[in-house]
Amino acid sequence: MRCPGCGHEDTRVLESRLSHEGRAVRRRRSCPECNYRFTTYEQEEAFVFQIKKRDGRVEPYHRDKALRSIQVACQKRPVTIDQIEGLLAKIERTIQDTGERVVHSEKLGGMILEALSEMDKVAYVRFASVYKDFRDTEQFMRELNAIQAPNK
Repeated sequence: MRCPGCGHEDTRVLESRLSHEGRAVRRRRSCPECNYRFTTYEQEEAFVFQIKKRDGRVEPYHRDKALRSIQVACQKRPVTIDQIEGLLAKIERTIQDTGERVVHSEKLGGMILEALSEMDKVAYVRFASVYKDFRDTEQFMRELNAIQAPNK
């Protein structure tokens, strides 16, 4: 790492520690030429992807938007914020592993539905009712019957 004080190419690490919830490494450094001390941060490169909407628009993925919609579906259910965060992190990792930079909203919604069906059936139906845009009680009943069928 180049010294910001004198430009010397070789600096020495004095101390390293995890920061930002373990997602970054904070390093205190010293330059052997001018003794200038400074701090650097090393962190994983953020994986950025976009969402392709049903109408063809493409917009950046907003984690907080997905989180909020899952939280609404899980309202007053025995689901913790840590479980929701874990669910979303797992979905994001799956998308990152595929390397896709543009993900269809149907795919993301389907992944959320699948994870919710394993976590909480009521939250699943709540999310599905908005995601699948239920128009009447028949659609709602079909969805309920579909999630109950494997349990019989």
